Amino acid sequence: MTETPPHTLQYRFDGPEDAPVLVIGASLGTTWHMWDRQIPELSKHWRIFRFDLPGHGGAPAYPAASVADLADRLLATLDAAGVQRFGYAGCSIGGAVGADIALRHPHRVAALALVAASPRFGTADEFRRRGVMVRSNGLEPIARTSPERWFTPGFAAAQPAIVEWAVQMVRTTDPGCYIAACEALAAFDIRTELPRIGVPTLVLVGAEDKVTGPAEARTLVAGIPDARLALVPGASHLAPVEQPSAVTDLLLMHFSTAWQDTQASIPVPPAPGFAPTFAPVVPVAEIAAAAGPPEAVPAGRSDRYDRGMKVRREVLGDAHVDAATAASDAFTDDFQELVTRYAWGEIWSREGLDRRSRSCVALTAVVASGHLGGLAQHVRAALRNGLTPVEIKEVLLQTAVYCGLPAADAAFGIAQSVIQEETTPPA
Repeated sequence: MTETPPHTLQYRFDGPEDAPVLVIGASLGTTWHMWDRQIPELSKHWRIFRFDLPGHGGAPAYPAASVADLADRLLATLDAAGVQRFGYAGCSIGGAVGADIALRHPHRVAALALVAASPRFGTADEFRRRGVMVRSNGLEPIARTSPERWFTPGFAAAQPAIVEWAVQMVRTTDPGCYIAACEALAAFDIRTELPRIGVPTLVLVGAEDKVTGPAEARTLVAGIPDARLALVPGASHLAPVEQPSAVTDLLLMHFSTAWQDTQASIPVPPAPGFAPTFAPVVPVAEIAAAAGPPEAVPAGRSDRYDRGMKVRREVLGDAHVDAATAASDAFTDDFQELVTRYAWGEIWSREGLDRRSRSCVALTAVVASGHLGGLAQHVRAALRNGLTPVEIKEVLLQTAVYCGLPAADAAFGIAQSVIQEETTPPA
């Protein structure tokens, strides 16, 4: 079997070759098999195209740097398969990929379903810390806690075989690709772009989803002009697994009605007069439009300042930067702007060194200068930038030789505390 090139994705087709194409994307840590219980019914009416994220489900481990990168790989894969226009349904990061395509390539998408999705997934800090945890401990801690995030307690207790199947999906994922996907979600934010999604959109969410719950779903519906909300009772994050019949019915109804005006432009058109052969369904879920504007994102002051603020947040984390800016006043505002614009918008943004190297330099410089009050934040930054605890230890051993044992001794104590805090898996 020929290996999948790095710019394409592993995929499979189900359903009749002459039917319109419906693309289905999985969530982080799962494979295309999370949709298995939807396929028998959906494939009666559409040709289903399922894909795996890089390093998931045995797919080649070529990490993707961003959601846009994943979307571009998916489009390259569809192009190679001869698919130009399609419906799209995606769960979690799979939904983010669909939203990105709808924004950047609207002519490709006939109708959209966003399942357990969000215009911004939690905070960048949360996902970057998850990447640090995986880099330090592997995927086992994430695998063990996945059932708590994915399923309601009652379902997890009643379906131990499905829970174990879900855990195994995470365990068999490539750690580097998982970390890259966390970084991609950390940077994903389309809150201000939602009004540009111009296709009929179903926003589907489990009523008990604690990861991307009803609040995030309502933000999507409020921002997308032609969107409806489907709230599925008795389901958490992986609603297609936990409530397969309700999710299948909702997808059938959405794509069979929202797609009517676009059938002629599907790459392999159905027979003239095509209409779904199934009877209309009444899903076990609430469908309604939601009101309220999406959360506004403040505009920046200059390109250099905006670039610096972006890099500063990515390296130090939102919590640290928010605390620094909140504590600022008329006396210190100019200093905060100087730091953001010059240190982060100029020096940290240069291409001559990658961020791992810059973290090594920063750790050494802080120890050498004796400014250990800032060491903890730079240790956290180093972990975010991809240094492992072992590599941080080597940097500090180097400082012991060139900066003195007392400075290194104090640095080891600070770094040890930060590393334990950042890399210890939850109980």
